[in-house]
Amino acid sequence: MQNIIRQHLIDPEICIRCNTCEATCPVGAITHDARNYVVNVEICNGCQACVPPCPTGSIDNWRDVPKAQAYSVGEQLGWDELPVALEGISVDEPLGLSLSKSNESPTTHFDKQGANGYASIGSIIAPHSAATPVTNLHTPKNPITAKVVGNYRVTQLGTESDTHHIVLDFGTQHFPVLEGQSIGIIPNGVDASGKPHYPRQYSIASPRNGERAGYNNLALTVKRVLVDHDGKPTVGVASNYVCDLKVGDDVQVTGPFGASFLMPNHAGSNIVMICTGTGSAPMRAMTEWRRRERATGAPNSGKLMLFFGARTKEELPYFGPLQKLPKDFIDIHFAFSRAPDPLGHGSKRYVQDVMREQVSSVAALLKDANTYLYVCGLKSMEAGVLAALKDIATAAGQNWDKLSEDLRVQGRLHLETY
Repeated sequence: MQNIIRQHLIDPEICIRCNTCEATCPVGAITHDARNYVVNVEICNGCQACVPPCPTGSIDNWRDVPKAQAYSVGEQLGWDELPVALEGISVDEPLGLSLSKSNESPTTHFDKQGANGYASIGSIIAPHSAATPVTNLHTPKNPITAKVVGNYRVTQLGTESDTHHIVLDFGTQHFPVLEGQSIGIIPNGVDASGKPHYPRQYSIASPRNGERAGYNNLALTVKRVLVDHDGKPTVGVASNYVCDLKVGDDVQVTGPFGASFLMPNHAGSNIVMICTGTGSAPMRAMTEWRRRERATGAPNSGKLMLFFGARTKEELPYFGPLQKLPKDFIDIHFAFSRAPDPLGHGSKRYVQDVMREQVSSVAALLKDANTYLYVCGLKSMEAGVLAALKDIATAAGQNWDKLSEDLRVQGRLHLETY
């Protein structure tokens, strides 16, 4: 009798390569190359910690296979689609277990921390008052076509950060989105292997009723990638494609994606936004929706607080418009890592440094059960921001372990770093 296992696989056709699964996996079973994200059957213990955070559902795929014929990492990296399920197979081992058995129960790993010590803190559920999102309307197999109606640089000319505000219009096509969601953009052409490019994920920078209120459009914040994470010259396929788009161009779009990184909608909810660079996109969307609601006279006593980091103010997207927002509407604090601070704090200040300077305000908000926190930007910021939150809460007499767990299970602390 064959020994059959249920093998965990990722669907390459709908995966948007956002890295959420690899960052979430507590045992390091997920890896990737230039095209595909895959699960190593030798390591995976079937805990399913990676399933809820996945914005597309591509991670939630399983195949019953003979243990001796389990799909290797090399095989999976070469896939363009999942293999057809074998017929007449019955599972001998429990659901979710692979070649490498664990002495712990699968659910144990939901409570484990990842490599940076904070993987389990972020919420994977939406705030209780969030609007219901629509997701996965369009996949790479059936993308929707949008038309470019705007492309504006939002960082100063002459700076290294060439960041663009792109507006896409969907005409009469149904494509509803919410603040905090993302879409996929499929670049034109093919990759080095001659295959069509896979979609790249971009957060939506406009509110639910459009970049222009009442219009069926949305905005993105995209930085042109010219160096890799090690500082070596490269040309980001999708970012350069998007930044070079002209008004009137057609673009292939997938999504929308995301069902947890959503804003609260009940009156009195406070929103603390912590971001760097293009991580400002969802924060801009949330802020603009609140601003439009305020203009209608909708009652909401909730506070908005923004910590926004960049190397210099010239490289900070939307710096000018942010300066014009009323101070009684949003409390804004900038952190510049490559420029002297006007308050005399010196250079190389990061968002976590500015958060510590606003300790009393942040501590007061952390004590309010109506406070929701959103962190978006480079992965390197995550540990520092969470350490600052822990220190601020502890100094205010709060138990961080209990508070962080409350924030997680109540959908009040959301992390989206890359």
